[in-house]
Amino acid sequence: MPRIDMHAHTVPGPYLAELRRLGEEPVGQLPPATVEVLSEAMERGGVDAAVVSLSPPGVWFGDAGLARELSRMVNEEHAKMVRAEPARFAALATLPFPDLEGSLAEISYALDELGLDGVALHSNVDGVYLTDPGLEPLFAELDRRGAYAFLHPNFSPLPSPRPDVPPWVVEFPFDTTRALVDLIYSGTLEKYPNIRLQVAHMGGAAPFLADRIASWAGREPARAEAAPAGAREYLRRLHYDTGLANNTIALAAVRELAGLDRVVFGTDWPFLPEAPEVDLTAGLRLEPTELARVGLANAAALVPRLAAEHGHGHGR
Repeated sequence: MPRIDMHAHTVPGPYLAELRRLGEEPVGQLPPATVEVLSEAMERGGVDAAVVSLSPPGVWFGDAGLARELSRMVNEEHAKMVRAEPARFAALATLPFPDLEGSLAEISYALDELGLDGVALHSNVDGVYLTDPGLEPLFAELDRRGAYAFLHPNFSPLPSPRPDVPPWVVEFPFDTTRALVDLIYSGTLEKYPNIRLQVAHMGGAAPFLADRIASWAGREPARAEAAPAGAREYLRRLHYDTGLANNTIALAAVRELAGLDRVVFGTDWPFLPEAPEVDLTAGLRLEPTELARVGLANAAALVPRLAAEHGHGHGR
């Protein structure tokens, strides 16, 4: 059965070279993640296709002009990759967020001109979260298009109380959760229901905390008004990938909350602790028919073109 990795990252060579030239290479040093290295890992891991986005932290280095230039560079590199192997790759647009004008322009260029498959969003960029009031037109545009959007965590804007703990251990899943709470109680998910939103890493801590998140509406009427369907319902409508969460504990929470049809396979390549040939789906302990849904069928709601290339659905 074919498998689509719905959560993979690349760092295009020209983008990385430009960061080095500018002296802006991100903290922690990005791992080798060209499309060639990804293709080799996919072969070793039995992955037939991948949806690719730029590795965090993205393109924002406090300069809107630079962010626009880097976004365009990354998107054009990813478009070349997709054109070369359309049955093997899909790509999500990099945006110069939180630059609203630049982000709207890049959505139009990346989706309409380059033909990319959706957009990548970060939980926050430089302390600006997705629901900043001035950025609402971004969600209005994505909703108008019925776009596929991928929510990925980013580095917290606040210093960690435990700087000895790597951010991916707790801060990344917690920032995903913060972003989801904001999206719910800002009314964003109520006002813009046509966005097909995939959340990284099985939703951070949000599925486990769904009842606690929902209880806020019972304590403050303004929250209930902004999210009239209830937090659990908005969380049920999302799609969750298994990247760095390929285990039965994470799956159990999401399955109870949203159902297996809302789970898609992901690896978070190249940030795997295992060798590429390790079968990550084994940790989910799914029956073969369930694994087929997670590995391919469920992806059709997000990337119908790519799912159709591998025998599921008819594209769009």
